Amino acid sequence: MTKMVAAIFGSNIFGGNTDKLLKEAIRGVEDAGCTVERIDIAHHPVASCMQTFGCMFEPRCAIEDGFEKYFNILKKADGVIVATPVMTYGIPGALKSFIDRCQPFYMAKYYRKQPFIKPDHAKIRKMLFICIGGMNKDDIFTGPVLTAKAFSDIIDAKYSDELLQNDMDTIGNIEKRPEVLAAAYEKGLALGKGIVNEREK
Repeated sequence: MTKMVAAIFGSNIFGGNTDKLLKEAIRGVEDAGCTVERIDIAHHPVASCMQTFGCMFEPRCAIEDGFEKYFNILKKADGVIVATPVMTYGIPGALKSFIDRCQPFYMAKYYRKQPFIKPDHAKIRKMLFICIGGMNKDDIFTGPVLTAKAFSDIIDAKYSDELLQNDMDTIGNIEKRPEVLAAAYEKGLALGKGIVNEREK
């Protein structure tokens, strides 16, 4: 059994606040007994979806740029973490392109009625969404959360938990908020424990 979590990093800043939170969540997942496949998507950008609709009829993307390796990671994952900053009330372009390129999951599930994720695996799969925003406004997470929930539905990983931290322009460094870093660890640990418990039944 895999007991593997795909951790998708939506920022391009290694060592920044999003990275620090993701690392804590990953540490929790690993302490629970799972492995992690981290995808630093901003540093390995993929082409945007061209809406050629080839995936309506074939279980793959028509664009041949190596994205298949990400499909394979997502297919075998027992859990998913998405960590991203807010960008203009949405998410960064590289992460949005990554999500859009997962259209084959959508077509397989809703159009051809042949989902990539089998029902017994779908019961295990859950998503943790980590998102930070600069402004001290609650509504800055509306767009990112809706996108993350749509993504979780498409890839059959239930949106089960989130960690949202606004006002980062004032806070500056997330290390000033150790309770938030601790929350990232605990949420990762809970995600991992849930996977281990299901896999070892």
